[in-house]
Amino acid sequence: MKTASSHGSKENLPIELLSWDEAYYKAEKIVSRMSLKQKVDITTGTGWQKGLCVGNTFGTKKPNFPSLCLQDAPLGVSFADNVTAGVSGMNAAASFDKKAIYARAEYMGKEFRGKGVNVYLGPYINMIRVPEGGRNWEGGTEDPYLMGIVAAETVKGIQDQGVIASAKHFILNEQELNRNSSSSNIDARTLHEIYLWPFARVIEAGIGSIMCSFNKVNGTYACENDYLLNTILRKELGFRGFVCSDWFATTSTGAVKSGLDMNMPGEISLENYDTYFGHNLIKAAESKNVPEDRITDMANRIVTTWFKMRQDQNFPDTALNAFHMEYAPFKNVQENHKELVRELGAASNVLLKNTKNVLPLDLNKVKTAAIIGSDAGPNTNSLNCFLNGCTGGTLMEGWGSGTVYFPYAVDPLAGLTKAFGNKINIKSTLNDWDLQKAVEIARGADYAFVFSNSNSGEEIISVEDTMGDRNNLSLWHNGDKLINAVADVNNNTIVVIHSVGPVLMPWINHPNITAVLWPGLPGQESGNSLADVVTGKVNPSGRLPYTIGKNYIDYNAHINTSDAIEYSEKLLVGYKWFDSANIEPLFPFGYGLSYTKFDYRDLRVGVNASVRHSSTGSKTITDVTVITTIYVLNSGSVDGAEIVQAYLSFPDSTESPPKHLRGFEKAFLRRGEEKNILFELNKSELSIWDTFSNRWKIPSGNFTIHIGASSRDIREIMTFTI
Repeated sequence: MKTASSHGSKENLPIELLSWDEAYYKAEKIVSRMSLKQKVDITTGTGWQKGLCVGNTFGTKKPNFPSLCLQDAPLGVSFADNVTAGVSGMNAAASFDKKAIYARAEYMGKEFRGKGVNVYLGPYINMIRVPEGGRNWEGGTEDPYLMGIVAAETVKGIQDQGVIASAKHFILNEQELNRNSSSSNIDARTLHEIYLWPFARVIEAGIGSIMCSFNKVNGTYACENDYLLNTILRKELGFRGFVCSDWFATTSTGAVKSGLDMNMPGEISLENYDTYFGHNLIKAAESKNVPEDRITDMANRIVTTWFKMRQDQNFPDTALNAFHMEYAPFKNVQENHKELVRELGAASNVLLKNTKNVLPLDLNKVKTAAIIGSDAGPNTNSLNCFLNGCTGGTLMEGWGSGTVYFPYAVDPLAGLTKAFGNKINIKSTLNDWDLQKAVEIARGADYAFVFSNSNSGEEIISVEDTMGDRNNLSLWHNGDKLINAVADVNNNTIVVIHSVGPVLMPWINHPNITAVLWPGLPGQESGNSLADVVTGKVNPSGRLPYTIGKNYIDYNAHINTSDAIEYSEKLLVGYKWFDSANIEPLFPFGYGLSYTKFDYRDLRVGVNASVRHSSTGSKTITDVTVITTIYVLNSGSVDGAEIVQAYLSFPDSTESPPKHLRGFEKAFLRRGEEKNILFELNKSELSIWDTFSNRWKIPSGNFTIHIGASSRDIREIMTFTI
């Protein structure tokens, strides 16, 4: 038995990127020779469906600067053949594996580069604020620290291949409903400690671009919000790349004065073919309504980022034709990436229930198995319908611009059938509504696997009366009744749920449901990844990147139907709310079972603080490093990996939530092996946003470190003072 190994590909060493200063020096030489029109051209999109990619800029001659290709999606190259359809961002988060997340981004970077894409439109790093959020699956977590790690490792992996990453959507675009008209209203502390946190981490990782969102923030559109784009991104966070609009999110030519650098896709809307940039930006500069120095800055930022990623050296020609794929040149960029997809699909599968260790199955002791539910089978409509806006078959990704066309798909029925071989007699039905047939097949089988799902996506497509955000937290396609019907007649019922986020589980305590597996959205190798876990080839190590509540009312935020979305829950997002309100979740954040057992002992904490004393006798903590160590032992019977999690409680005076994730490590341990796990907490992890001084501040007082296997399974606790 193994766990999904944590490694990066050894093919092609990372490209040695330029520093920002070196890149700016090169860019300035070119931009200084450009006319006003040329500078405007490289900031302006060529128009919707008027180029080879979903977004294209105009190029220039004398001096020469190429048209840039911008392309979705967060999990792979969209509108393209011969690419890999991998796991979702939600699955990357569920792996809690920094090396695997980087390896995923690395192979995606190779594929984007191979297709000649300059800008990868990701990662998606909006938070799971509401469980029904349509695009939650693209990013995947309710916790800013985890999102920050996933986002930063993704940016590093993409940009190490010389492709510009463009993190989206900046900021507070946590639901699809009314995304073009609503205002997300928030206080400064919540903005900084929750929603801005992952954006700060990708800027630290050297990201080249940020995509501003459709919505307003505190009454002003994000793409012309001077406070967000200039005060926060550029001054506070030191962002040196360029800000790109979401598609049709630009609302005025004056947005450039507020910090917008690139307008995509170029037109004002699908109905209005004029542009806020282009000739209108030239007129604004000539009439002195927009300073030409600002346009020069915009061009410099774009060209600097291009140089930083070394795209001036041997960058491939674009091998896409996004809106006429039949005319795209043949370029297969898949290599062996399916192996990483299969591996990460297994590593991100969360084992929620395993009564009497029913899993993994011993194939030598099983004679018959039933496989039930449409979610177990192939897509019965079209595997690659437009932006995956169709249903019927197993769920491997949501829908919308964040999707990829599949080169092939291994569904669970196919994957389990191959893994079981001739040892197990399989009977199946893929009909969710014929409960009599399901009962007939399940009755008498040694094990009954019953599959169901819940889907969502972007609001540009409606699927089964769902316009992006989910209408509820229930399973689709008669799932609850199907599961209960099977469990009523089979005392070894194994439930498998493919879902875009939390669902309600009214059947969870049924005595005949012995195991529940939660594979998320595992991509093209779905069935093989599942079979690896079911048969014990892989010991599951996935952990929930969000909280699954017992009831709908347990969640404190849901889809807001008005144009004023008040972030009134403030810091109490996800598990922080459940902890604060003392609500017992069905499955807590960070939860996941293993086929082995882990013991924790000997927690130790060391504090090294730097203090500055004023002439009045007051003191200010300028820097702190907290080193935490703990021993973890695999006391079970098989090899496995534990996700060791570190949570921090701030002093009571800070009025903070009960605890915050501030570290995690995936530790592979052979049976009987013990390792010492180390966490280092620095100023970023130990600070709160002080609204009085408008800066991060390390508070004085008693902190508590909690080390455990989930947000509710804390094994060791220790208090320290700063």
